[in-house]
Amino acid sequence: MKLNNQTILITGGASGIGLGLAQAFKAMENTVIVAGRSAHKLQSAANMGFSTLTVDMTDTASIESLAAEAIRKFPALNCVIHNAGIMKNEKLSKGNSVAVATETLLTNLLGPMTLTQSLLPHFLKQRSATIITVTSGLAFVPLAMTPTYCASKAAVHSYTESLRYQLKDTSVGVKEIVPPYVRTSLMGDRQANDQNAMPLDAFIDEVMSLLKQDPDGNEVVVKNARPFRDASFQGADAYQELFTKRNDFFFAARSSEWDAL
Repeated sequence: MKLNNQTILITGGASGIGLGLAQAFKAMENTVIVAGRSAHKLQSAANMGFSTLTVDMTDTASIESLAAEAIRKFPALNCVIHNAGIMKNEKLSKGNSVAVATETLLTNLLGPMTLTQSLLPHFLKQRSATIITVTSGLAFVPLAMTPTYCASKAAVHSYTESLRYQLKDTSVGVKEIVPPYVRTSLMGDRQANDQNAMPLDAFIDEVMSLLKQDPDGNEVVVKNARPFRDASFQGADAYQELFTKRNDFFFAARSSEWDAL
């Protein structure tokens, strides 16, 4: 992947990790288009100098419209970063999480799959193009209080590997960024201010550094995410120890919000 003079579409690009990546790629002389659902956040991104497009990642027609508009307005488009996502607690024993699960799977999994399919014919005509998914360390060691989020990210990881294999003899490269727990507003103000989370700026800096070191690599895994990405390779006992330790920690730290469900 070339890291400059590219035309990049970033979903969920008006806040959090998406905005951080947008700013970093823009600083490297790329054309960056930010897509999202929130008019307020998109206006804020526009005020920073980004081109913006509206999309609802739970709606197939909206996603297909985004792809068509992005290609029409930016014919040099040759990179998409699938960053849009939601993460919500679900107490499965109460049997009331179907709506959350449906919204999560539409946004986190089917949305990126639909957008990929909508952009792929255009990307295959480009001299080179890149599809980047943003998964999570929780794709590899799940947080039990957010089961559908973790399942969706595990599915995106699997989809990414299959997509990469199918496109291996084409001009389209496929990458996966694996974030750890990052200080964003994904789950609200608590996460945005949680000192246990990796600072967003530090995460973005490390991602860009890794991309520069290995621009053709398949995965971008920062140091804080490495224990989760590699957990399954450490043996069943080590995996179970990490899974239990992390879940015990978060269930204790978030006991009040969990009890309120």
